[in-house]
Amino acid sequence: MSVTAESTAFRPSIQGWIARATVMVIVLEAILLAVKYVPNFWADRIALAAVYAIIGLSLNVVLGYTGQVSLGHHAFVGLAAFASAFYVTEKAGCEIDSCSMTSFSVAMLIAILSGALSAGLLGLVALRIKGLYLALITLTYGFVAVNSIFEIPALTRGGAGMPAPRPDMFSSDKGFAYLCLIALAIAIYVDWRVVRSKVGRAILAVKHSEAVAASYAVNVTSYKVIAFMLSGAFAGMAGSLFAHRVETVVAADFNFQVALLWVLMVVVGGLGRRVGVVIGSAFFALFPYLIQLVAPLNHFLEDTLKRDPEEFTLVIGPVLALLTIIQYPGGIAEQLSPVSRWLSGQRFSMHPDGHGKAAKHKGGLGKLVSRGGKHSPTPEAAAPVTSDDESPTKELESVGKGKGRS
Repeated sequence: MSVTAESTAFRPSIQGWIARATVMVIVLEAILLAVKYVPNFWADRIALAAVYAIIGLSLNVVLGYTGQVSLGHHAFVGLAAFASAFYVTEKAGCEIDSCSMTSFSVAMLIAILSGALSAGLLGLVALRIKGLYLALITLTYGFVAVNSIFEIPALTRGGAGMPAPRPDMFSSDKGFAYLCLIALAIAIYVDWRVVRSKVGRAILAVKHSEAVAASYAVNVTSYKVIAFMLSGAFAGMAGSLFAHRVETVVAADFNFQVALLWVLMVVVGGLGRRVGVVIGSAFFALFPYLIQLVAPLNHFLEDTLKRDPEEFTLVIGPVLALLTIIQYPGGIAEQLSPVSRWLSGQRFSMHPDGHGKAAKHKGGLGKLVSRGGKHSPTPEAAAPVTSDDESPTKELESVGKGKGRS
């Protein structure tokens, strides 16, 4: 029996599913009640955490699912933020403190499209390169955007910034926090559905071996561009929410330090792990404000070191990333994996079948199995499990033929 068959043999009882559903409802209710009862200051920070989580999901598509390195995501988010603010202010004619829900919805759609198109164009440029060279290309794109596009007065209004009023239905801090959480839920659902579709399985297969994926008739070029565009679409959604949260968008909000921080939060959360990325991103968004709750540490930073707590994030971020790479390559998701697997319907275990050393030996890329004296690559060898979902190559052959599940 294969590792996959062993790991999926267990099926929870009705009571087990009820227990899992109860836990998820309690977590969801706790988040909603937290927004309802916390002060407006913390409601605004929860909105920021949701925006960062969407950005984390966006980067995870590139870093975790396709295995590419992007250091220019601040350009996608920034371009979408300015596009959304420009529309509601210059085209829809919204007032500084008032904007209709219709205008906001159109502005978000424009932001999503701008993010997807700009990321798709960059993906076309970067089709034949990867690794360090792709990182340099995306980094260059980010610098070009910050120093040229974001300096266009008609789009950004220079140092004064472009106003981005919140929609009337969600104008308060708590209301906008609920809007950001709704957007995060939509992004998580879309990400989940894509990974479980034939598109997602093909993208994961391309990550591990373009040659093997191509041998199964997978169009490597198309799926790379699709991954970049999906990442850009998430970045566009986050950019629109970011703009309307701060209500005045300035170019200084998008710099290389922010882009580096976003990469770190995905690494710490766990590459390719949706739940870990969301939690890690929210942690990095809230970290500067959590420091303020620890009076001695806050006093040491502000009074002794004369540094803002937000600057300390750029210190603790690389440290956490280094510890993650050395000790826990799976990041936060690895620590939470027993709980996340239990919630998904598997048996609760710290060392479940298919996640130990045996799985690593059976699922490594390029492993060959002997069949009648001949060696041939297996679909499992083409792309081992790297996300929260099932193996992307279990039906890789049907993906190439266009018969995969969608």
